[in-house]
Amino acid sequence: MKWNNKFTYPKSSRSLKNGFRHYLFDNNKLPSVTSILQATKSEEDKAALENWKQRVGHAEANKIKNEASSRGSSMHLHIENFLKNRINESFFEENEQYKNMAKEIIDKGIKGKLEEIYGIEATLQNPEHRYAGTADLIGVYKGESVIIDFKQANSPKKSDYIQDYFLQLGAYTLAHDQVYRTKMKAGIILLCTKDILFQDFKIEGTELAMYQNLFLGRVKKFYEMNNLS
Repeated sequence: MKWNNKFTYPKSSRSLKNGFRHYLFDNNKLPSVTSILQATKSEEDKAALENWKQRVGHAEANKIKNEASSRGSSMHLHIENFLKNRINESFFEENEQYKNMAKEIIDKGIKGKLEEIYGIEATLQNPEHRYAGTADLIGVYKGESVIIDFKQANSPKKSDYIQDYFLQLGAYTLAHDQVYRTKMKAGIILLCTKDILFQDFKIEGTELAMYQNLFLGRVKKFYEMNNLS
């Protein structure tokens, strides 16, 4: 794999306002993709989350959430460092969970498949539809221009359980296409569970377009809910 700096991704700072993360671009403040999705969850999804918290207990729920967040952050960092040639194979010889998870994604999802890198942890904005976010990886994967997100999970996932992941990819690919006049071919999820099971998911074509449009519906709902014009 090689770097291709054909796109210049913007620098931004981040802030919290009314509990929502925002990206700051000069004088422009845009809500994050994840904040929009969190704020516009369906009542059914909110109820399911609350039922789970009640079932396991709020303390245990917070513990699980914090452990997953820490594990995911460490896994992401190791993948990013590998892509930037900051670490070599010997780094993964230590038997640590998040290193094993990162290695599983690298071995099964990246090596021999990722051909070019346009950006890592790249900030994307969509000024027209007023949102922004950070894509884990943008590049050429199996001959196609794609956006990739790395995910960790406590257990294996079915597509029905990760709709928000697909909406994120819809948001990122749409922003990239509109700002850089590209036509991203797909959005890809490379996922590893804490028990080191690798999964990959891909949305493309009409399915990708569907998630782009569904996300725009969530953006509209977000601005209406918060009385923003």
